[in-house]
Amino acid sequence: MEIELKRVILPGFYPEWAKPTYKLIQFLIMAFAATVAFPYLPGAETPAFQGISIFLGLLISLGSSSAIANIVSGIILTYTRAFLVGDRVKITDTIGDIVEKTLFVTRIRTVKNVVITIPNASVLSSHVINYSAAANDPLIPALILHTTITLGYDVPWRKVHDVLIKAALDTPRILPDPSPFVLQTSLDDYYVSYELNAYTDNPGIMAKIYSELHQNIQDQCNQNDIEILSPHYRAVRDGNQTTIPQDYLPPNYQAPKFRIDQD
Repeated sequence: MEIELKRVILPGFYPEWAKPTYKLIQFLIMAFAATVAFPYLPGAETPAFQGISIFLGLLISLGSSSAIANIVSGIILTYTRAFLVGDRVKITDTIGDIVEKTLFVTRIRTVKNVVITIPNASVLSSHVINYSAAANDPLIPALILHTTITLGYDVPWRKVHDVLIKAALDTPRILPDPSPFVLQTSLDDYYVSYELNAYTDNPGIMAKIYSELHQNIQDQCNQNDIEILSPHYRAVRDGNQTTIPQDYLPPNYQAPKFRIDQD
C-alpha cells in the first residue's frame, strides 16, 4: 500500500506493480500451503478422493486454458507497462481511454463513450499504440499530431508553410515549443502534399484538437487566398495559365492564347 501510494519508493519498482505483486505473492503462498497440506487431508489416500481430485484437475485444465492465457497476458502487460489506467491508446482498430485493467480483460472507453472489453490475450497478441506515453514520461518528447492537405503547384510552397504553421499556433493546446513544422511528403502529377506536424501534451482530447486545427487551416487558407483543392487537368493546356508560382515568372509574362488549327 505504501509503495502504491508512492510513500515508499523502490528504485526500478513502479507503484502500479505493488497491488499485482502482492496478489501474485499471496496466490503463490496459498498454492504452496495447499500443496503441502493436501497429503494430510482426511481420506487423501483413498481411491475415491484421488479420483475426484484427478477429475477436477482435468476439468480445470481443459476449461480454463483461455482464462489462464488471459491471466498470464494480464501479468505480462502489467510488468511491461504497456499502458496505465487513464492512458489514451489504440489497440488494433479501437481508440480510447483505459478505464479498467484486470488480470482477465482490459476495458477501453472510446471517444463516443462506448466501453469495449478486450481479453488480455488479444491485447498482448496485437500492437498497442500509447498516445499518453509522452505525457507520463518526461524523457519522451511531446506527442506529434499531423494532418495533410494537397495544393496545386501554382501556390508558393513557402507561403503554404507559413500559413500552416500559423494555423497550428492559433490552435489551443498546440505547443509553441517545440515549434510546428511542415513536410512536403510527395510531388504528385497535379498537386503537392503538405504534412503539418504540431506538438501537444493533451492526447486525451486529440479529436477536439484535430477539429480546431482543421478549422484554423481553413481560416488561414481563406485569409491568404489559398484554395484547398487538388487540381486535375483534363483539357488542352494551350490557353491555360502556367502552374509555376507568379514569383518565378518573368515580369512581362502573358499566358498564351488558345489556338485552333482550322486546316
